[in-house]
Amino acid sequence: MQIPFEFWLHHAIFYTLLFLIHYVCGLCVIHYNLKVNYTRKINHFAFFFLPTLLSSVIEYPYSAATFFIDLICAFVFLTFFIAPLRNKFRVLFVMFCSFDRPEDRPWTLTWLYTQFIASYLVLIPLLAYFESREILPLIMIIIIANGVGDGLAEPVGIRFGTRKYTTYALFTRQKYVRSYVGSACVWLTTVIAILAFQHYFSTTQLIVALLLMPTLITLAEAFSPHTWDSPLIYATGGASLIGIFHYA
Repeated sequence: MQIPFEFWLHHAIFYTLLFLIHYVCGLCVIHYNLKVNYTRKINHFAFFFLPTLLSSVIEYPYSAATFFIDLICAFVFLTFFIAPLRNKFRVLFVMFCSFDRPEDRPWTLTWLYTQFIASYLVLIPLLAYFESREILPLIMIIIIANGVGDGLAEPVGIRFGTRKYTTYALFTRQKYVRSYVGSACVWLTTVIAILAFQHYFSTTQLIVALLLMPTLITLAEAFSPHTWDSPLIYATGGASLIGIFHYA
């Protein structure tokens, strides 16, 4: 299948902007001591919202081929920040500083790579299932819960979170801190996302979704390994939706 020119233009602009945002954020970390916890989430929201904003201007037909190329592009983007490259090119080192939390070292890229792989291993079958049931837009509930709710959890928790709890991480025994107010962001965002797509639910399904999904997704975020929220949120949210449409 031939990939349309609009797809390449969309991605060229997207990754140019993404590189620029990472670079500016990295400079803020290096020269102005801005917390990496904040700049990392700026990057997170850029990765989440920029494609949607660009798609409103540059449209292209979505297909399995474009989805596969999306995956490859994301892997290539992360690979730019491996140690041999970032140590050789100053611009890549600066960009890496925008998401390299000191407490994540030396696992920063390892956790990002593995979370990315695990997320898509969960999302791909969910996308296929929801499309087969003609309810594909509902996948946005769990994507919003992760992209917006989890994206807000860390900066809000750092700024306002006084009550904390700890979680574990992969490949290390070190404990990491999360906040209850940060987890509340995930809960509230999930509620709002469900209400935004309420016309896809029957009355019973909507009530069950509001009673179960925000709490289950919040618990998935709370008990997931450090930096590994996404696959657990997707799996829990997707399983909840499937259960609701089967049994409610």
